[in-house]
Amino acid sequence: MRLTLEPLDLGRDLALLHAWVTHPRSVYWQMQEASLDEVAREYAAIADDPHHDAWLGRADGTRQFLVETYDPARHPELRDLPELEPGDVGMHLLVAPTERPVPGFTAAVMREAVSFCLARGPRVVVEPDVRNHRIAALNAAAGFRVLRHVPLATKTAALSVCTRDDFAGSDLGGTP
Repeated sequence: MRLTLEPLDLGRDLALLHAWVTHPRSVYWQMQEASLDEVAREYAAIADDPHHDAWLGRADGTRQFLVETYDPARHPELRDLPELEPGDVGMHLLVAPTERPVPGFTAAVMREAVSFCLARGPRVVVEPDVRNHRIAALNAAAGFRVLRHVPLATKTAALSVCTRDDFAGSDLGGTP
């Protein structure tokens, strides 16, 4: 399977993106009730932000996942955290909800997303909701270490980091 990332094209991808972020399985994206216009505004704001990008992921040419990268030092709720280091790359990951999961697909997407981020900086930072046990397990498999729980406006986040060495020594990063 060939995984690729390209800049999100709102003109082309908005309807699909809306379906993904409002799906019941995407509850931790906190967009369950968002209208098409609200999703468009959110991702237009990301496109306009020089420190935040949205990337569409494809598997063998089919749109299958979303990766957001951002500068945590410029994130309004994270920027003052002492754990941040120069060059950190923040990451959000959403795998398209499906009724027919493919074994190993989400792990392959995570491997690609972390590799993509580590090509942009020495360390990846994530801040998932502490209640999201699935992403916690996936993060651990990729080598992320939870530094601490951080109260944010809409969640308590498990502030976590992954260096190149962490990833290389992990279950996901150690496999070709």
